[in-house]
Amino acid sequence: MSSPREGASAAHTAAREDGSEKSLIGPPPGADPPEEHLERALGNRHLQMIAIGGAIGTGLFMGSGKTISLAGPSILFVYAIIGFFLFFVMRAMGELLLSNLKYKSFRDIAEDILGPWAGFFAGWTYWFCWIVIGMADLVAVTAYVSYWAPDLPKWVASVCLVLLLLGLNLVTVKLFGEIEFWFALIKVVTIIALIAVAIVMVITGFVAPDGHRAALDNLWNDGGMFPMGVAGFLAGFQIAFFAFLGIELVGTAAAETKDPSVTLPKAINAIPIRVGLFYILALAAIMCVTPWRLIDPGVSPFVSMFGLAGIGIAASVVNFVVLTSAASSANSGIYSTSRMLYGLALDKKAPALFGMLSKHKVPAKGLIFSCCCLAPGIILLYSTDSIVEAFTLATTVASVLFIFVWTLILCSYLVFRKRSPELHEASTYKVPGGTLMCWVVLVFFAGIVVILAMEPDTRMALAVTPVWFLVLGLVYQRFRTRARREALHS
Repeated sequence: MSSPREGASAAHTAAREDGSEKSLIGPPPGADPPEEHLERALGNRHLQMIAIGGAIGTGLFMGSGKTISLAGPSILFVYAIIGFFLFFVMRAMGELLLSNLKYKSFRDIAEDILGPWAGFFAGWTYWFCWIVIGMADLVAVTAYVSYWAPDLPKWVASVCLVLLLLGLNLVTVKLFGEIEFWFALIKVVTIIALIAVAIVMVITGFVAPDGHRAALDNLWNDGGMFPMGVAGFLAGFQIAFFAFLGIELVGTAAAETKDPSVTLPKAINAIPIRVGLFYILALAAIMCVTPWRLIDPGVSPFVSMFGLAGIGIAASVVNFVVLTSAASSANSGIYSTSRMLYGLALDKKAPALFGMLSKHKVPAKGLIFSCCCLAPGIILLYSTDSIVEAFTLATTVASVLFIFVWTLILCSYLVFRKRSPELHEASTYKVPGGTLMCWVVLVFFAGIVVILAMEPDTRMALAVTPVWFLVLGLVYQRFRTRARREALHS
């Protein structure tokens, strides 16, 4: 696949708000260009595994039992529908990133196409998303470590994890890629092992101690595929949607990939296969072995199934897998937030120190700042007794904010198609269905927001998210005022 010319952004018309402010990719006019740039040190295998890690959320291991209890076998359709629509978001992001290889992330896309306000809101909202998820991950990691060390002080595991990931990310971006590669590999091996064990149990007609037999017809012989009706089917979206948060991380990592014009399309195109394998087949395998009504929503079905298979150390194995999954999520958060701060600093929408790179070509100050912002997550450990409640609240807030970010990507694509048709025609990585599918996905997102408003716990999180945008709006006005003042004195 041929690479688009890096000068293609000239066809984009920079959005102006008042004549004194302009969307930029890189430093402002008149400023000395930075001598250092993010290093393209990630290879194809790194990006592929980063994409897998983003597509397999902690929710698959933590919340799949609850989603099955809410929706029954129809949960398979829930994951398929979510994965289907998010695939088009990723394709839109892919076409936009490859239309101009100077784009470092979707924040740059929004900045250049929709205007400075979009870049500011996209960057800081995405940063906040991962900080919130990172706090939830610290809570989760503490719970998993306490399985083996119940007397260990709560703060120890969280602080050690943050220091470990910070130290590793400060070394080099390639090391981040290696960490994510092995974290994602652990997830993949576990899921494939579960599917393989389930197939053997179905073929051999395994009978559990309580008398139920492993069989394919367990998927539909108890109320059909929609035993909980429409209400149960819709309820499944509330939890399943969490599992896909971070799927766009592959776009953030593309700026540090050796050959994005080749590796990025490969990673995005494989998303449907990964959703089918890691979500649909895994959950179908679980429900074939254990009838869905017998699955305990408070226990990981992965643990239960390995236990039925006679694997005595199932609880410890799955606990380790979920621990690495949460650590992987925290690692992705630390990485992506520092890159967002780097891009915001280059566009003068964040303190300049976040735009400085270390000798290892990583935004060290942004990494340290993001890690410090995870401290409230440690405080959260001592302010609540319910890890599940804290995790649900955090991920619901993050879900709403991610919908906002993904919506900006789609809106950027719609404007791109109208403003730069020649770049779209020249692209060899076009969005299937084009603008029509973008509008369909936007309608789907609106539906998800309605679903989140249906339940009390998610409705509360939905109600507090406007506070974030109000704060962002006030801060953005300060940046605009400062930009105008500097323009008048220049």
